Amino acid sequence: MIPYSVNIKLAARTLTGTLNLQNKTAVDWGWQGLIAQGCHSSILIIDPKTSQTIQVLERHKANVVKVKWSRENYHHSLSSPYSLRLASADSAGKIIVWDVVSGTAHCEIQEHSKPIQDMDWLWTQDASRDLLLAIHPPNYIVLWNGDTGTKLWKKSYAENILSFSFDPFDPSNLALLTSEGIVFISDFSHSKPPGSGGKKVYIASPHASPAHTKPVPAALPAPTGAKKALNKVKVLITNEKPTAEAVTLNADCLQLSYLPSKRNHMLLLYPREILILDLELSQTVGVVAIERSGVPFIQVIPCAQRDALFCLHENGCITLRVCRSTTAPDESDPEQSVQELVYDLRSQCDAIRVTKTVRPYRMVICPVNENNAALTVSDGRVMLWELKAHVSKPTVNPSSGVSPLYAPVAFCGSPLGQNQKKIQDLSLNTMIGQSLVSGADPPPPSLQQEVQLKFLLTGLLSGLPLPPFALRMCPPLTTKNINHYQPLLAVGTSNGSVLVYNLTSGLLHKDLSVHSCEVKGIEWVSLTSFLSFATSTPNNAGLVRNELQHVDLPTGRCFAFRGEQGNDEPAIEMMKVSHLKQYLVVVFRDKPLELWDVRTGTLLREMAKNFPTVTALEWSPSHNLKSLKKKQLLAREAMARYTTLSDTEQSSVESSVISLLQDAESKSEGGGQAISAREHFVFTDTDGQVYHITVEGNTVKDGARIPPDGSMGSIACIAWKGDTLVLGDVDGNLNFWDLKARLSRGIPTHRGWVKKIRFAPGKGNQKLLVMYTDGAEVWDTKEVNMVSSLRIGRNVNYRILDIDWCTSDKVVLASEDGCIRVLEMAMKSASYRMDEQDLTDPVWCPYLLLPRAALTLKAFLLLQPWSGTFTMDITQVYVSALNGSHINPLESIYVLLDPELNLLQRCLLVSRLFGDESDLQFWTVAAHYLQSFAQARHLSVPVPEGQTPAEGTQATPQGHLDIYHDTLCESFYFQRFQLERVHLQEVKRSSYEHTKKCADQLLLLGQTDRAVQLLLETSADNPSYYCDSLKACLVTTITSSGPSQSTIKLVATNMIANGKLAEGVQLLCLIDKAADACRYLQTYGEWNRAAWLAKVRLNPAESSDVLKRWAEHLCSPQVNQKSKAILVLLSLGCFHKVGEMLQSMRYFDRAALFIEACLKYGVMELIGAAFVDYARLLRTLGLRESAAFWASRAGGAGEQLLEELFQGEGAVPEETEGLENTE
Repeated sequence: MIPYSVNIKLAARTLTGTLNLQNKTAVDWGWQGLIAQGCHSSILIIDPKTSQTIQVLERHKANVVKVKWSRENYHHSLSSPYSLRLASADSAGKIIVWDVVSGTAHCEIQEHSKPIQDMDWLWTQDASRDLLLAIHPPNYIVLWNGDTGTKLWKKSYAENILSFSFDPFDPSNLALLTSEGIVFISDFSHSKPPGSGGKKVYIASPHASPAHTKPVPAALPAPTGAKKALNKVKVLITNEKPTAEAVTLNADCLQLSYLPSKRNHMLLLYPREILILDLELSQTVGVVAIERSGVPFIQVIPCAQRDALFCLHENGCITLRVCRSTTAPDESDPEQSVQELVYDLRSQCDAIRVTKTVRPYRMVICPVNENNAALTVSDGRVMLWELKAHVSKPTVNPSSGVSPLYAPVAFCGSPLGQNQKKIQDLSLNTMIGQSLVSGADPPPPSLQQEVQLKFLLTGLLSGLPLPPFALRMCPPLTTKNINHYQPLLAVGTSNGSVLVYNLTSGLLHKDLSVHSCEVKGIEWVSLTSFLSFATSTPNNAGLVRNELQHVDLPTGRCFAFRGEQGNDEPAIEMMKVSHLKQYLVVVFRDKPLELWDVRTGTLLREMAKNFPTVTALEWSPSHNLKSLKKKQLLAREAMARYTTLSDTEQSSVESSVISLLQDAESKSEGGGQAISAREHFVFTDTDGQVYHITVEGNTVKDGARIPPDGSMGSIACIAWKGDTLVLGDVDGNLNFWDLKARLSRGIPTHRGWVKKIRFAPGKGNQKLLVMYTDGAEVWDTKEVNMVSSLRIGRNVNYRILDIDWCTSDKVVLASEDGCIRVLEMAMKSASYRMDEQDLTDPVWCPYLLLPRAALTLKAFLLLQPWSGTFTMDITQVYVSALNGSHINPLESIYVLLDPELNLLQRCLLVSRLFGDESDLQFWTVAAHYLQSFAQARHLSVPVPEGQTPAEGTQATPQGHLDIYHDTLCESFYFQRFQLERVHLQEVKRSSYEHTKKCADQLLLLGQTDRAVQLLLETSADNPSYYCDSLKACLVTTITSSGPSQSTIKLVATNMIANGKLAEGVQLLCLIDKAADACRYLQTYGEWNRAAWLAKVRLNPAESSDVLKRWAEHLCSPQVNQKSKAILVLLSLGCFHKVGEMLQSMRYFDRAALFIEACLKYGVMELIGAAFVDYARLLRTLGLRESAAFWASRAGGAGEQLLEELFQGEGAVPEETEGLENTE
């Protein structure tokens, strides 16, 4: 058995309860792997893996309305370490940026005093990783530096702004959802506010659809239900304000977000449907609608790794909808296949019981893996759902209409080895295969398996119920009970249950359903049992049902302490247990008090009818137990002596002594337990007279009476400790009596009714906690002065409901906002340092470690080639960095022990474990292209550097990069995706504008026949009828004769020079001069458009030139997006350049590991300097063995460092040693 150690020092903490309505949107799941949630004015930090609250941040005065974790989209090093940064905003307009580990604020930001509508960190972090954009109502957006709190710029708009969304593909795009429509900003930058007012768009649905919409082909089954209704209502996005008869749909738009899974798509959420818009066309291309009987949406989160949507419904059900692959293999005609984007329901979790007070608020999903969701409920619960994939039998007849779902059989981007371990359901893209596009071959069946997805509830956090609360801390820690002491706090609630919390961990120890009505008071009678009383609401005669229960904690046994009595009698006002836990006084409203023996459960005395009415009562700490025990000992000794005396001596012992001894012995009959010591209590009556009553055994004696003090009003409470007695009255006066010196001293506090006073535990500790209607104070009764004070409106914004001491220097307060706070004696509500806490379950979160320790751990997990085996024994590497940290290796870490894991898989896995966004992106792209170039080389197709392998060599097992990488994808796949997109736009177009845009896209994509058809559709009364007809003729008659080409080229360049860039580019594409077109686009700053065109029209060599120019532009100081440039170069296979760039940017670890991976795949020569730099970094981290290994890999460059490393150790190790086991 583990020796039970007692943590005597309790951490200050907050136990939270139900949420406020304003906390609804305040929840976020960060790349760091933790969930932040606002609860009234505090912020909880939750670890979803062990479902425990690991920090509560307190500094806001108003309700928290938004929380956002900072992004981790930058390279982490000692100068920019892994750290937990969180921004939170409240309803009074204050934003605080936190350092979560220490619980302190980096900075506080205040602009206006209205609730912040929305805020987010900028996701490009190359220039600065501290930028925070916030909406200050009604219509300002402000960019802040979240580290210093300085304002960079502020911009106002015409309408009220409700929320915003950053374009995940282009940092200069931002969309604002306003009260009237959407505002698109395309020149967003951190250096200056957007110049224009943005492009305003209104959402409307015209009643009559325009004449030239395509009729639905008859071959298709007739649409049903909600679909039918939506086909009638084409949702248009117009630039004019909608006319009166067009219904504006914006009023109930709940949410707007860009889709992170494909570029230029956006989602709009309405209670009964989700619209997917293609922004190039400003047109709906997909609709997810709910049937009439279905449950409306509250929120939707689009995924990045797959085109999928997590939707939250009003009954708390989370559904996952995945976009259907556009090709069904049996359809030959591509025209028919694409009607609209369809999102199939693939999985849903159980709903919750929704009542008036319990309703779902928000859902967040894990940004790293996108297969975990957390749901916050208004009663303070957080439900953690995990998505699991089950391999299912292939379906024989797919009559259900939904095609089966396939999962790739691969791990971290590489096919599985023979006996390789695999983490089940690592992330969304390992659970769902890529969606197919028309024209692309599906992967062979050996590389995929059919799966079904299910949600599994893996964690649940629950909060306190609704206030009011009655608090009582268990008896204090003493030298006698130190071996088995637990700091338990009993909380009586309004529904009659008693919750017992262990304050060391802050976790619920027992939840006991004791009463049927609100618990009014609790008194402990031992370390493991307590009495609690509850009173029902009074009837017409003013009588109630009193429940007084005795509860034994270990067994949970409850029994009615007063037996049958308790129905129809005056309410119990209070109960007090004596210091030795022998006697209990129960005071009623209009009925004399009762005196009980706690040990036997018998009524000792019910006072007479003429007994005075009690207003306050307290037991005296003095008793005669010690003298009784002494007497008992003396008696035993004397008896023993008496029995051994000889007869003659016996008679000479006086008979009086014997009778005395026998008397003492009879009192202590049955050993120590049954000694009835004498105890006293004092009480006051309505006139303020103090009575003194002694109880011994079953005799009750009336003692002295002290006349009332004229300066005091009606006495409300009494506290007694040692020689100090304190009285508090209803007018806020405290009267301190020194019983030894017989002095009394009255102090007016001017705080109104003194509700409760309690002395602190501990010998000689004379601190006193006082509770008023408007707060609390701590007094020192020795000096008779106030130590600290808490007052509503001054330093807190909640009312105090109950108070108690939980140790000799900490108090516990129950407040009206539904929280229970353990505070230092100064009563400053403060967050605690996370590293001082006692967590029940250790947590995996590298961000909690010291910067140095986190990097050591990472280096350690990434590669240990020096030992030949992979171990998890972190201690042998670096003890001092990790001690005292709550690091718990996850099961996924144990996969790192697998020797089959190759270096790329290891890097990908570690970046996922660390939640490192930039690492994950880099290694995903690097792993893909390293493998595909190596494969091309293996198939002995000479590929010059800077060219992607041609289409024929693309038989790589992993297929292609996912489309969310956009222009980093292989050209052949990117082209097909764009073609399919244009088909979809064509089906959905509903106005001349749309048709024109489609024709333009088709011309750029080289689909001339289709474009001509569209151009000829223009109606004769359209002003551009003539122009379009001529254009159609031009497109069909273009020949490759020299003169016509040169004429068209001349016209095109003139057009471009005169500001008609798009038209000029089109003409150049018509005569296959797309390379020139790209150059012009780049000259005019249209870099993204140029990259797009290069991908869809140019041959590998030309396209590579264009993209290399783009990479250079991205590296330039005014753009400063080097991380994007590196990804572009990776997709071109310029591995050597990437290695050099990584090293010049001082990304030593990434550079060395990347070069090592390239060497393994044989696609590049050694850059020794990078290895030396990495070795130096490892040496500063204290990993000497690995430093030596990397230095020895560096060839000649590393010799000097090797000598330094082994100066004191004699010979330099063989340089070739260790090389074999890395290959």
